[in-house]
Amino acid sequence: MKSLRGYIFSRPFLDERAPQHVQNIVIRDFCKKNSFHYLLSASEYRMKDSYSILEELITNSSKIDGIVAYSVLMLPKNQNKRTKILKTLINKKKLFCFAVEEITVRNFADIKKINDLWKIKETLKKTYLSQ
Repeated sequence: MKSLRGYIFSRPFLDERAPQHVQNIVIRDFCKKNSFHYLLSASEYRMKDSYSILEELITNSSKIDGIVAYSVLMLPKNQNKRTKILKTLINKKKLFCFAVEEITVRNFADIKKINDLWKIKETLKKTYLSQ
């Protein structure tokens, strides 16, 4: 059974917010449904655009099979930064799962799916703001 470390936020992400206990419930449920062993979540710093905890998880990922985040929207807004994080995990042969969207990034083709989701979300946000 693959072991995944949880990754949650204590700040809003792309104008959305979920309490930490809710994020952990969703992650735990995702892991159970997908037969992953859930390791307690690491919580990102509240500072805007901070990804220090995520970077630390990636750096120290030798004893886990991957990371499971609450949502894909917790990744950096900047596509280059987002892609770099995903490529680093793929190169380390680690999974990156997103519980809300029920997506698992396993290979480079999956990165395009993640970036496409971001483009859709950003487009919808702009559309709603212009009304």
